[in-house]
Amino acid sequence: MMAELIGSITILIGAVFLFSAGLGMLRMPDAFTRIQAGTKASTLGNTLMLVGIAFYHPDWSLKLLIIAYFVLMTNPISSHALARAANTTAAGAIACGRCIARGPETERSVMRRGATIVLIAFLGVIFA
Repeated sequence: MMAELIGSITILIGAVFLFSAGLGMLRMPDAFTRIQAGTKASTLGNTLMLVGIAFYHPDWSLKLLIIAYFVLMTNPISSHALARAANTTAAGAIACGRCIARGPETERSVMRRGATIVLIAFLGVIFA
């Protein structure tokens, strides 16, 4: 009974952090602060959700620990890849206040392209 209560509370707190990550992605002004808001809050939210699930299902603890390790390793790497992509394209110039002529490329399209690159790299790691 007490384990279920603790599990429910940690899952709820994790959901709040995941919600704040999504809200931060929508509300932050430039690419770099969006990356930071999305990465830090989603890492903590995912970890808390996994801890809460571990309280519900103690026999899944090893699997959940492996998933948590994977989340803790891949979120910083993916945010670094997105930040490098934003820095070398128009989003970095927009964030720094420089004006460059790159055509119709907007900050959101740069973020989408960076996310696509990270997704392809992630799928390559899984299926390699």
